Amino acid sequence: MVRTMGLAPSLLTQVRNRVRKLQRALYVKAKTEPDFRFYSLWDKVYRIDVLVIAYQRCRANRGSHGVDGQRFEDIENTGPMEWLAQLREELKSGGYRPQPLRRVWIPKKNGKLRSLGIPCIRDRVVQMAVNLTLQAIFEADMQPSQYGFRPRRDAKEAVRQVHHYTARVGLRDVVDTDLRDYFNTIPHGPLMKCLARRISDGRVLRLIKQWLEVAVIELIDGKLRRTNEAKHTHRGSAQGSVISPLLANVYFRRFILAWEKFGYAKRLHAKIVNYADDMVICCRPGSGEQAMVLMSGLMARLGLSVNEEKTALVKLSEQSLDFLGYNLGRQYDCHGKAYIGTQPSKGAMKSIIGKIHDETAISMTWDAVEHRIAELNSILRGWAGYFDQGPVLKHYRILQRYTERRIRRWLVKKHKRRGRSGYRLYPDAFLYGKLGLHQLPTRMADVSSAKAYRSRTKAGCVSSARPV
Repeated sequence: MVRTMGLAPSLLTQVRNRVRKLQRALYVKAKTEPDFRFYSLWDKVYRIDVLVIAYQRCRANRGSHGVDGQRFEDIENTGPMEWLAQLREELKSGGYRPQPLRRVWIPKKNGKLRSLGIPCIRDRVVQMAVNLTLQAIFEADMQPSQYGFRPRRDAKEAVRQVHHYTARVGLRDVVDTDLRDYFNTIPHGPLMKCLARRISDGRVLRLIKQWLEVAVIELIDGKLRRTNEAKHTHRGSAQGSVISPLLANVYFRRFILAWEKFGYAKRLHAKIVNYADDMVICCRPGSGEQAMVLMSGLMARLGLSVNEEKTALVKLSEQSLDFLGYNLGRQYDCHGKAYIGTQPSKGAMKSIIGKIHDETAISMTWDAVEHRIAELNSILRGWAGYFDQGPVLKHYRILQRYTERRIRRWLVKKHKRRGRSGYRLYPDAFLYGKLGLHQLPTRMADVSSAKAYRSRTKAGCVSSARPV
Protein backbone atom coordinates (compact mmCIF):
# COMPACT_ATOMS: atom_id res chain seq x y z
CA MET A 1 0.00 0.00 0.00
CA VAL A 2 1.45 3.34 -1.09
CA ARG A 3 1.27 6.06 1.56
CA THR A 4 0.53 9.42 -0.05
CA MET A 5 1.11 11.32 3.22
CA GLY A 6 -1.64 13.74 2.25
CA LEU A 7 0.08 14.63 -1.01
CA ALA A 8 -1.68 14.46 -4.36
CA PRO A 9 -0.47 11.49 -6.47
CA SER A 10 0.89 13.84 -9.14
CA LEU A 11 2.84 15.80 -6.52
CA LEU A 12 4.19 12.60 -4.99
CA THR A 13 5.40 11.53 -8.44
CA GLN A 14 7.19 14.85 -8.81
CA VAL A 15 8.84 14.33 -5.41
CA ARG A 16 10.10 10.87 -6.43
CA ASN A 17 11.41 12.20 -9.73
CA ARG A 18 13.28 15.02 -7.99
CA VAL A 19 14.98 12.59 -5.63
CA ARG A 20 15.89 10.28 -8.52
CA LYS A 21 17.33 13.27 -10.40
CA LEU A 22 19.45 14.16 -7.36
CA GLN A 23 20.69 10.59 -7.01
CA ARG A 24 21.48 10.37 -10.71
CA ALA A 25 23.49 13.60 -10.60
CA LEU A 26 25.48 12.40 -7.58
CA TYR A 27 26.12 9.00 -9.18
CA VAL A 28 27.28 10.47 -12.51
CA LYS A 29 29.61 12.90 -10.73
CA ALA A 30 31.09 10.09 -8.62
CA LYS A 31 31.44 7.76 -11.60
CA THR A 32 33.09 10.26 -13.92
CA GLU A 33 35.41 11.67 -11.22
CA PRO A 34 36.67 8.76 -9.06
CA ASP A 35 38.82 11.06 -6.89
CA PHE A 36 36.18 13.73 -6.28
CA ARG A 37 35.21 14.42 -2.64
CA PHE A 38 31.68 15.68 -2.07
CA TYR A 39 31.86 18.74 0.17
CA SER A 40 28.23 19.98 0.24
CA LEU A 41 25.77 17.22 1.10
CA TRP A 42 24.12 18.34 4.34
CA ASP A 43 21.56 20.54 2.56
CA LYS A 44 20.58 17.51 0.44
CA VAL A 45 19.89 15.44 3.55
CA TYR A 46 17.28 17.83 4.96
CA ARG A 47 15.57 18.57 1.65
CA ILE A 48 11.87 17.98 2.21
CA ASP A 49 11.53 15.78 -0.89
CA VAL A 50 14.38 13.56 0.34
CA LEU A 51 12.78 13.33 3.79
CA VAL A 52 9.39 12.43 2.28
CA ILE A 53 10.87 9.53 0.31
CA ALA A 54 12.95 8.50 3.34
CA TYR A 55 9.81 8.40 5.49
CA GLN A 56 7.92 6.38 2.88
CA ARG A 57 10.67 3.78 2.67
CA CYS A 58 10.93 3.46 6.44
CA ARG A 59 7.14 3.14 6.64
CA ALA A 60 7.16 0.40 4.01
CA ASN A 61 9.84 -1.50 5.94
CA ARG A 62 7.60 -1.39 9.03
CA GLY A 63 9.73 -2.38 11.99
CA SER A 64 9.27 -2.03 15.71
CA HIS A 65 9.36 1.15 17.78
CA GLY A 66 12.51 2.65 19.30
CA VAL A 67 13.26 3.71 22.86
CA ASP A 68 10.79 6.62 22.65
CA GLY A 69 7.89 4.24 21.92
CA GLN A 70 6.73 6.28 18.93
CA ARG A 71 5.03 4.31 16.13
CA PHE A 72 4.13 5.25 12.58
CA GLU A 73 0.45 5.26 13.53
CA ASP A 74 1.17 7.98 16.09
CA ILE A 75 2.86 10.12 13.46
CA GLU A 76 0.08 9.66 10.94
CA ASN A 77 -2.59 10.54 13.49
CA THR A 78 -1.00 13.96 13.98
CA GLY A 79 0.18 14.44 10.38
CA PRO A 80 3.40 13.12 8.80
CA MET A 81 4.15 16.30 6.84
CA GLU A 82 4.07 18.39 10.01
CA TRP A 83 6.30 15.81 11.71
CA LEU A 84 8.77 15.92 8.81
CA ALA A 85 8.77 19.72 8.80
CA GLN A 86 9.78 19.73 12.46
CA LEU A 87 12.49 17.13 11.83
CA ARG A 88 13.77 19.20 8.91
CA GLU A 89 14.11 22.25 11.15
CA GLU A 90 16.09 20.21 13.68
CA LEU A 91 18.48 19.09 10.96
CA LYS A 92 18.79 22.51 9.37
CA SER A 93 19.45 24.28 12.68
CA GLY A 94 21.92 21.66 13.90
CA GLY A 95 19.72 20.68 16.84
CA TYR A 96 19.23 17.06 15.78
CA ARG A 97 20.81 14.43 18.04
CA PRO A 98 20.34 10.66 17.62
CA GLN A 99 18.63 8.79 20.43
CA PRO A 100 19.85 5.47 21.89
CA LEU A 101 19.05 2.18 20.19
CA ARG A 102 16.61 -0.33 21.63
CA ARG A 103 18.27 -3.75 21.76
CA VAL A 104 16.25 -6.84 20.90
CA TRP A 105 17.37 -10.42 20.36
CA ILE A 106 16.16 -12.61 17.51
CA PRO A 107 16.88 -16.33 17.03
CA LYS A 108 19.41 -17.47 14.43
CA LYS A 109 19.21 -20.68 12.42
CA ASN A 110 21.88 -22.30 14.60
CA GLY A 111 19.81 -21.75 17.73
CA LYS A 112 21.85 -18.79 18.96
CA LEU A 113 20.59 -15.22 19.26
CA ARG A 114 21.42 -12.20 17.12
CA SER A 115 21.44 -8.70 18.57
CA LEU A 116 19.51 -5.97 16.75
CA GLY A 117 19.67 -2.28 17.56
CA ILE A 118 16.34 -0.63 16.74
CA PRO A 119 16.54 3.14 16.17
CA CYS A 120 13.65 5.52 16.83
CA ILE A 121 11.58 6.39 13.78
CA ARG A 122 13.08 9.90 13.58
CA ASP A 123 16.58 8.41 13.50
CA ARG A 124 15.52 5.85 10.91
CA VAL A 125 14.17 8.57 8.64
CA VAL A 126 17.34 10.67 8.94
CA GLN A 127 19.50 7.60 8.32
CA MET A 128 17.44 6.80 5.24
CA ALA A 129 17.83 10.38 4.00
CA VAL A 130 21.60 10.11 4.40
CA ASN A 131 21.49 6.67 2.79
CA LEU A 132 19.57 7.97 -0.24
CA THR A 133 22.30 10.57 -0.72
CA LEU A 134 25.41 8.53 0.00
CA GLN A 135 24.34 5.34 -1.73
CA ALA A 136 24.22 7.17 -5.05
CA ILE A 137 27.84 8.23 -4.50
CA PHE A 138 29.28 4.96 -3.22
CA GLU A 139 27.34 2.88 -5.75
CA ALA A 140 29.75 4.27 -8.32
CA ASP A 141 32.63 2.69 -6.38
CA MET A 142 31.11 -0.69 -5.51
CA GLN A 143 32.76 -3.72 -7.07
CA PRO A 144 31.02 -6.12 -9.49
CA SER A 145 31.47 -8.93 -6.96
CA GLN A 146 29.30 -7.13 -4.36
CA TYR A 147 25.61 -8.07 -4.57
CA GLY A 148 24.07 -7.18 -1.21
CA PHE A 149 21.94 -4.09 -0.55
CA ARG A 150 22.52 -2.57 -3.97
CA PRO A 151 20.07 -1.27 -6.59
CA ARG A 152 19.07 -3.83 -9.21
CA ARG A 153 21.09 -6.59 -7.52
CA ASP A 154 19.93 -9.41 -5.30
CA ALA A 155 20.86 -12.69 -3.67
CA LYS A 156 19.68 -14.79 -6.62
CA GLU A 157 22.09 -12.98 -8.91
CA ALA A 158 24.89 -13.79 -6.47
CA VAL A 159 23.90 -17.47 -6.53
CA ARG A 160 23.82 -17.44 -10.33
CA GLN A 161 27.31 -15.94 -10.39
CA VAL A 162 28.68 -18.65 -8.10
CA HIS A 163 27.04 -21.25 -10.34
CA HIS A 164 28.63 -19.63 -13.39
CA TYR A 165 32.11 -19.69 -11.86
CA THR A 166 31.83 -23.29 -10.65
CA ALA A 167 29.82 -24.98 -13.40
CA ARG A 168 30.95 -23.08 -16.48
CA VAL A 169 34.37 -21.61 -15.69
CA GLY A 170 35.45 -24.65 -13.66
CA LEU A 171 36.49 -22.85 -10.44
CA ARG A 172 35.40 -25.72 -8.21
CA ASP A 173 37.54 -25.12 -5.15
CA VAL A 174 35.24 -22.85 -3.14
CA VAL A 175 36.25 -21.10 0.08
CA ASP A 176 33.01 -20.78 2.05
CA THR A 177 33.84 -17.86 4.35
CA ASP A 178 32.17 -17.11 7.66
CA LEU A 179 33.14 -13.84 9.34
CA ARG A 180 32.77 -13.64 13.09
CA ASP A 181 30.07 -11.03 13.83
CA TYR A 182 31.02 -8.81 10.88
CA PHE A 183 28.60 -5.91 11.46
CA ASN A 184 29.49 -5.60 15.14
CA THR A 185 33.27 -5.70 14.55
CA ILE A 186 33.75 -3.17 11.74
CA PRO A 187 36.51 -0.84 13.02
CA HIS A 188 35.30 2.76 13.17
CA GLY A 189 38.60 4.46 12.31
CA PRO A 190 39.27 2.67 9.00
CA LEU A 191 35.57 2.84 8.11
CA MET A 192 35.48 6.61 8.59
CA LYS A 193 38.59 6.90 6.38
CA CYS A 194 36.76 4.96 3.66
CA LEU A 195 33.86 7.40 3.91
CA ALA A 196 36.12 10.46 4.03
CA ARG A 197 37.78 9.34 0.80
CA ARG A 198 34.57 10.45 -0.92
CA ILE A 199 32.88 12.73 1.63
CA SER A 200 34.42 15.94 2.94
CA ASP A 201 31.21 17.36 4.44
CA GLY A 202 32.07 17.36 8.14
CA ARG A 203 28.45 17.49 9.29
CA VAL A 204 27.59 14.27 7.47
CA LEU A 205 30.71 12.51 8.76
CA ARG A 206 30.10 13.65 12.34
CA LEU A 207 26.52 12.42 12.19
CA ILE A 208 27.60 8.98 10.98
CA LYS A 209 30.16 8.84 13.79
CA GLN A 210 27.39 9.65 16.28
CA TRP A 211 25.27 6.81 14.92
CA LEU A 212 28.19 4.41 15.21
CA GLU A 213 28.82 5.38 18.83
CA VAL A 214 25.23 5.75 20.02
CA ALA A 215 24.26 4.07 23.29
CA VAL A 216 22.09 0.95 23.51
CA ILE A 217 19.22 0.44 25.96
CA GLU A 218 18.08 -3.07 26.85
CA LEU A 219 15.42 -4.41 29.21
CA ILE A 220 17.03 -7.00 31.52
CA ASP A 221 15.09 -8.57 34.40
CA GLY A 222 12.56 -5.77 34.29
CA LYS A 223 15.20 -3.04 34.46
CA LEU A 224 16.53 -0.79 31.71
CA ARG A 225 20.25 -1.14 31.16
CA ARG A 226 22.24 1.42 29.16
CA THR A 227 25.54 0.43 27.56
CA ASN A 228 27.92 2.11 25.15
CA GLU A 229 30.13 -0.73 23.97
CA ALA A 230 30.59 0.60 20.43
CA LYS A 231 31.99 3.90 21.70
CA HIS A 232 34.41 2.17 24.06
CA THR A 233 35.63 -0.47 21.58
CA HIS A 234 35.46 1.81 18.49
CA ARG A 235 33.86 -1.06 16.59
CA GLY A 236 30.56 -2.06 15.09
CA SER A 237 27.60 -0.77 13.12
CA ALA A 238 24.37 -1.97 14.69
CA GLN A 239 22.32 -4.47 12.73
CA GLY A 240 18.87 -2.94 12.56
CA SER A 241 20.11 0.54 11.68
CA VAL A 242 19.13 1.76 8.23
CA ILE A 243 22.63 3.02 7.42
CA SER A 244 24.46 -0.19 8.44
CA PRO A 245 24.15 -2.14 5.15
CA LEU A 246 25.73 0.72 3.20
CA LEU A 247 28.55 1.09 5.73
CA ALA A 248 29.14 -2.68 5.66
CA ASN A 249 29.42 -2.63 1.86
CA VAL A 250 31.78 0.36 1.90
CA TYR A 251 34.14 -1.39 4.31
CA PHE A 252 33.94 -4.82 2.65
CA ARG A 253 35.03 -3.15 -0.57
CA ARG A 254 38.47 -2.73 1.04
CA PHE A 255 38.93 -6.50 1.16
CA ILE A 256 37.92 -6.93 -2.48
CA LEU A 257 40.26 -4.17 -3.66
CA ALA A 258 43.13 -5.59 -1.60
CA TRP A 259 42.49 -9.06 -3.03
CA GLU A 260 42.96 -7.63 -6.51
CA LYS A 261 45.82 -5.29 -5.57
CA PHE A 262 47.99 -8.04 -4.07
CA GLY A 263 47.46 -10.20 -7.15
CA TYR A 264 45.62 -13.03 -5.39
CA ALA A 265 42.73 -13.00 -7.86
CA LYS A 266 45.02 -13.39 -10.87
CA ARG A 267 47.55 -15.75 -9.30
CA LEU A 268 44.94 -18.21 -7.96
CA HIS A 269 42.31 -17.46 -10.59
CA ALA A 270 40.10 -16.78 -7.58
CA LYS A 271 36.79 -14.95 -8.00
CA ILE A 272 34.91 -13.38 -5.07
CA VAL A 273 31.13 -13.31 -4.68
CA ASN A 274 29.99 -11.21 -1.73
CA TYR A 275 26.50 -10.61 -0.34
CA ALA A 276 26.48 -8.50 2.87
CA ASP A 277 28.58 -10.56 5.32
CA ASP A 278 28.39 -13.74 3.22
CA MET A 279 31.27 -14.46 0.87
CA VAL A 280 32.64 -17.30 -1.21
CA ILE A 281 35.87 -17.38 -3.19
CA CYS A 282 35.74 -19.63 -6.26
CA CYS A 283 39.23 -20.88 -7.20
CA ARG A 284 40.78 -23.17 -9.76
CA PRO A 285 41.15 -26.74 -8.44
CA GLY A 286 44.15 -27.12 -6.15
CA SER A 287 44.43 -23.47 -5.07
CA GLY A 288 41.61 -23.37 -2.52
CA GLU A 289 43.76 -24.01 0.55
CA GLN A 290 46.16 -21.21 -0.34
CA ALA A 291 43.24 -18.87 -1.00
CA MET A 292 41.79 -19.64 2.42
CA VAL A 293 45.08 -18.83 4.16
CA LEU A 294 45.52 -15.57 2.22
CA MET A 295 41.91 -14.58 2.89
CA SER A 296 42.29 -15.08 6.65
CA GLY A 297 45.48 -13.03 6.74
CA LEU A 298 43.95 -10.20 4.74
CA MET A 299 40.85 -10.11 6.95
CA ALA A 300 43.09 -9.86 10.01
CA ARG A 301 44.90 -6.88 8.47
CA LEU A 302 41.50 -5.20 8.06
CA GLY A 303 40.65 -5.79 11.70
CA LEU A 304 38.11 -8.53 10.98
CA SER A 305 37.95 -12.05 12.37
CA VAL A 306 37.27 -15.26 10.45
CA ASN A 307 35.25 -17.98 12.15
CA GLU A 308 37.67 -20.87 11.63
CA GLU A 309 35.11 -23.48 12.70
CA LYS A 310 32.58 -22.51 10.04
CA THR A 311 34.92 -21.41 7.26
CA ALA A 312 35.60 -24.36 4.98
CA LEU A 313 37.09 -25.38 1.66
CA VAL A 314 34.41 -27.05 -0.46
CA LYS A 315 35.45 -29.11 -3.49
CA LEU A 316 32.35 -29.07 -5.65
CA SER A 317 33.46 -32.06 -7.68
CA GLU A 318 32.89 -34.15 -4.53
CA GLN A 319 30.98 -31.97 -2.04
CA SER A 320 28.15 -29.44 -2.05
CA LEU A 321 27.94 -25.81 -0.97
CA ASP A 322 25.11 -23.99 0.81
CA PHE A 323 25.01 -20.31 -0.16
CA LEU A 324 22.18 -17.82 0.44
CA GLY A 325 19.60 -20.57 0.87
CA TYR A 326 20.65 -22.54 -2.21
CA ASN A 327 22.62 -25.75 -2.40
CA LEU A 328 25.16 -26.02 -5.21
CA GLY A 329 26.57 -29.42 -6.01
CA ARG A 330 26.55 -32.48 -8.19
CA GLN A 331 23.22 -33.37 -9.79
CA TYR A 332 22.20 -35.72 -12.59
CA ASP A 333 20.10 -35.08 -15.66
CA CYS A 334 17.51 -37.45 -17.11
CA HIS A 335 20.28 -39.34 -18.95
CA GLY A 336 22.33 -39.87 -15.80
CA LYS A 337 24.94 -37.28 -16.75
CA ALA A 338 26.45 -35.39 -13.80
CA TYR A 339 26.51 -31.60 -13.67
CA ILE A 340 26.86 -28.81 -11.09
CA GLY A 341 23.39 -27.51 -10.34
CA THR A 342 21.41 -25.49 -7.82
CA GLN A 343 18.43 -26.36 -5.65
CA PRO A 344 16.91 -25.16 -2.36
CA SER A 345 19.11 -26.24 0.53
CA LYS A 346 17.92 -28.57 3.28
CA GLY A 347 17.98 -25.63 5.65
CA ALA A 348 15.75 -23.61 3.32
CA MET A 349 13.26 -26.47 3.08
CA LYS A 350 13.26 -26.93 6.85
CA SER A 351 12.68 -23.21 7.33
CA ILE A 352 9.71 -22.97 4.95
CA ILE A 353 8.15 -26.15 6.35
CA GLY A 354 8.47 -24.61 9.81
CA LYS A 355 6.72 -21.43 8.67
CA ILE A 356 3.83 -23.37 7.12
CA HIS A 357 3.57 -25.44 10.30
CA ASP A 358 3.40 -22.33 12.48
CA GLU A 359 0.80 -20.64 10.27
CA THR A 360 -1.47 -23.71 10.46
CA ALA A 361 -0.97 -24.51 14.15
CA ILE A 362 -3.96 -25.59 16.23
CA SER A 363 -3.49 -22.46 18.32
CA MET A 364 -4.39 -20.41 15.22
CA THR A 365 -7.88 -21.90 14.70
CA TRP A 366 -9.42 -18.70 16.11
CA ASP A 367 -8.37 -16.86 12.95
CA ALA A 368 -10.58 -16.41 9.90
CA VAL A 369 -10.03 -18.91 7.09
CA GLU A 370 -9.57 -16.13 4.54
CA HIS A 371 -6.80 -14.56 6.59
CA ARG A 372 -4.97 -17.89 7.08
CA ILE A 373 -5.10 -18.58 3.34
CA ALA A 374 -3.85 -15.06 2.57
CA GLU A 375 -0.90 -15.55 4.94
CA LEU A 376 -0.05 -18.94 3.42
CA ASN A 377 -0.31 -17.56 -0.12
CA SER A 378 2.06 -14.72 0.73
CA ILE A 379 4.60 -17.19 2.14
CA LEU A 380 4.32 -19.58 -0.83
CA ARG A 381 4.61 -16.83 -3.44
CA GLY A 382 7.58 -15.24 -1.72
CA TRP A 383 9.40 -18.54 -1.33
CA ALA A 384 8.77 -19.67 -4.91
CA GLY A 385 9.75 -16.23 -6.18
CA TYR A 386 13.19 -16.62 -4.62
CA PHE A 387 13.73 -20.35 -5.12
CA ASP A 388 13.18 -20.53 -8.87
CA GLN A 389 16.69 -21.52 -10.00
CA GLY A 390 17.47 -25.05 -11.15
CA PRO A 391 15.28 -28.19 -10.90
CA VAL A 392 12.88 -26.91 -8.22
CA LEU A 393 9.67 -28.74 -9.18
CA LYS A 394 10.35 -31.60 -6.76
CA HIS A 395 10.68 -29.13 -3.89
CA TYR A 396 7.52 -27.33 -5.02
CA ARG A 397 5.60 -30.62 -4.92
CA ILE A 398 6.85 -31.44 -1.42
CA LEU A 399 5.90 -28.00 -0.17
CA GLN A 400 2.50 -28.03 -1.91
CA ARG A 401 1.52 -31.42 -0.49
CA TYR A 402 2.65 -30.44 2.99
CA THR A 403 0.65 -27.21 2.82
CA GLU A 404 -2.46 -29.11 1.70
CA ARG A 405 -2.16 -31.58 4.59
CA ARG A 406 -1.63 -28.82 7.13
CA ILE A 407 -4.51 -26.63 5.97
CA ARG A 408 -6.86 -29.64 5.88
CA ARG A 409 -5.86 -30.56 9.41
CA TRP A 410 -6.34 -26.96 10.49
CA LEU A 411 -9.81 -26.78 8.91
CA VAL A 412 -10.89 -30.05 10.56
CA LYS A 413 -9.81 -28.73 13.96
CA LYS A 414 -11.35 -25.31 13.40
CA HIS A 415 -14.74 -26.70 12.42
CA LYS A 416 -14.54 -29.63 14.89
CA ARG A 417 -15.16 -32.25 12.18
CA ARG A 418 -13.92 -35.23 14.15
CA GLY A 419 -13.68 -38.68 12.65
CA ARG A 420 -13.86 -37.40 9.10
CA SER A 421 -11.17 -37.49 6.44
CA GLY A 422 -9.73 -34.06 5.78
CA TYR A 423 -9.27 -34.89 2.11
CA ARG A 424 -12.92 -35.92 1.66
CA LEU A 425 -14.16 -32.85 3.50
CA TYR A 426 -11.79 -30.47 1.78
CA PRO A 427 -10.65 -31.82 -1.61
CA ASP A 428 -8.26 -29.99 -3.91
CA ALA A 429 -11.14 -28.30 -5.73
CA PHE A 430 -12.25 -26.75 -2.44
CA LEU A 431 -8.76 -25.63 -1.35
CA TYR A 432 -7.80 -24.09 -4.69
CA GLY A 433 -11.19 -23.19 -6.15
CA LYS A 434 -13.19 -22.08 -3.12
CA LEU A 435 -10.50 -20.88 -0.71
CA GLY A 436 -8.01 -19.68 -3.33
CA LEU A 437 -4.91 -21.46 -2.01
CA HIS A 438 -1.90 -20.57 -4.16
CA GLN A 439 -0.80 -23.31 -6.56
CA LEU A 440 2.94 -23.59 -7.09
CA PRO A 441 4.11 -24.26 -10.67
CA THR A 442 4.02 -27.87 -11.86
CA ARG A 443 5.96 -27.24 -15.10
CA MET A 444 9.36 -25.64 -15.53
CA ALA A 445 7.85 -23.36 -18.18
CA ASP A 446 5.70 -21.77 -15.46
CA VAL A 447 8.53 -21.14 -12.99
CA SER A 448 9.16 -17.40 -12.55
CA SER A 449 12.80 -17.55 -13.71
CA ALA A 450 11.79 -19.29 -16.94
CA LYS A 451 9.10 -16.68 -17.59
CA ALA A 452 11.57 -13.87 -16.95
CA TYR A 453 14.12 -15.45 -19.28
CA ARG A 454 11.54 -15.79 -22.07
CA SER A 455 10.55 -12.17 -21.56
CA ARG A 456 14.17 -10.98 -21.81
CA THR A 457 14.77 -13.13 -24.88
CA LYS A 458 11.64 -11.83 -26.57
CA ALA A 459 12.70 -8.26 -25.85
CA GLY A 460 16.13 -8.94 -27.32
CA CYS A 461 17.94 -8.43 -24.02
CA VAL A 462 21.24 -10.17 -23.41
CA SER A 463 22.07 -11.07 -19.82
CA SER A 464 25.17 -12.72 -18.46
CA ALA A 465 23.18 -14.15 -15.55
CA ARG A 466 21.36 -16.95 -17.36
CA PRO A 467 18.97 -19.39 -15.65
CA VAL A 468 20.81 -22.40 -14.28
